[in-house]
Parts: sequence; structure tokens; C-alpha cells
Amino acid sequence: MRAALVQLNVSDDPAANLPETLALVQAAAAGGAEFVLTPECTNLLSSNREHQRSVIRSEADDPTLDALRQQAAASGIWLLIGSLGLTTGDADGRFANRCFLIAPDGSIAARYDKIHMFDVNVSETEVYRESAAYRPGARAVLAQTPFAAVGMTVCYDLRFPHLFRRLAKAGAQILTVPAAFNDTTGRAHWEVLLRARAIETGCFVLAPAQTGQHAETAGPGKRRTHGHALAVAPWGEVLADAGTEPGVTFVDLDLSEVAKARGRVPSITHDRDFDGP
Repeated sequence: MRAALVQLNVSDDPAANLPETLALVQAAAAGGAEFVLTPECTNLLSSNREHQRSVIRSEADDPTLDALRQQAAASGIWLLIGSLGLTTGDADGRFANRCFLIAPDGSIAARYDKIHMFDVNVSETEVYRESAAYRPGARAVLAQTPFAAVGMTVCYDLRFPHLFRRLAKAGAQILTVPAAFNDTTGRAHWEVLLRARAIETGCFVLAPAQTGQHAETAGPGKRRTHGHALAVAPWGEVLADAGTEPGVTFVDLDLSEVAKARGRVPSITHDRDFDGP
């Protein structure tokens, strides 16, 4: 099965971002990909809350979601939209960071709201409070497709291995980690964490990514992401690395490798109850 990781460098303008995203999804489909994945924040990256409120739409009204659903249907592909910022109607006004799995007929096969919010102090000048604008999800999602069971996660979820283990024990063969991973933490942790999640679960891990310096029309424009969209095999080998340029990276997956890796080291069947600390 051929998959394609789409790597983007989006701005804070969803309308300006959409044509490039559609072009890359079309290129992925033209290259034979049956499963195409875009990164977290596919519609926009913005650090300005007022600007976000002016451009973010509801799921029912979001132009990026509508266009990508149409593109999936036109191309006959499974499409993971890594995430979109969407309004929720919550009383506190916070958005959802929502991932979608789109079927080849354009229908929404699964939705997943990012559970873990990126509230961190990377340095004195890099402080993030994702929970100030986005509310966390509360439900893990395993989606069934004709080619594999797909466990859905987003970006900062990567640092919480119990989520990945639960998805694997529920039957996941592919784990998706669309991300807009911080450049500083990405250089230190991105690859090793993705490889660890693959090794621990015996799953393929597919991680499309945002990359580079992100332009903002209404903000400081200091957001920089790591890039290096990765595909990792169940035994932990890196199968593909997209580097730091926007584009499409193809990877061919042999799903029999999942059972092979788990047969060699069946650790997901070896959980034991214990006391303490």
C-alpha cells in the first residue's frame, strides 16, 4: 500500500494556504498514493487570538474541509487531514484542533480532537499555551479502513505513550501523528519519539509535518516548525524523511510487517498489573 506524507509551510491565511495544499494532495494521488496525509494545522498557523477568531470557521462551514473532501472524492483516495482549527460553540470560545479521516467518496470516516494541549516553556522566549485557545479532546479514536486499522493522534500526543499503546492494543496497525512540531524540541526529540512509539507498539507510524518559518499577517511571525515528516516501520526503521522543504514524500507499506514485528517482540501482550509507587 502506497502512502504519501504532505509537508506544508502554511501562513495565518486559510484561503491563501488552500491552493498549495490541494496541489500537493493532487500530486500525491497522481503518484499512486492510496492514503494521503496532511499535517496538523492544515488550514492555518496563527499566534494571534483575535485573528484566529476572525478566520476560523465551524466544521460545517470550513472551506478547507469542504475542498479537501471534494479532492479526496475526485482522486478516490483515503485522506487524513492532520488537523483543522475549528470553532466549537463552547461557552469559553475555545476552538477544536480536529483531525479528519476522509474516505474515497468524500465522506468523513472518523474525527479526532487532539487530547493533549501544548502548554510548555521551551525557553524564556518560547512559551506556548495551546489550551488558552483550543480545548482538549477526551476520546481516543481507532478508524477502520480496507487497508488497515488507523489510530489517530496529533502532535503533542506523541509524548504520551499510553495513548499509543491503547490504540495498538485495540488493533491499530498504523498510527498517525500529524504535527506542527516546534523546531527546538523537534531537533531534540521528534525522530526518537516517533521511532519509540513504533517500536513499543509494533505499528507503522506516519507523521506528516509543518516546516520552516510561518508567515503571519496578524502576529509576530516567529513560529518555526521542524519539518522532517517521517514514516517509521514497526521494527523502528525510518522508511522516509521529508527533510525541511514543503512537498510530497511517498512510502510503500507492507502491512504484514506489523504481525512480524509483534511476533518477534510481543510486548503489547505482556502487560502486568503491579503495585506502587
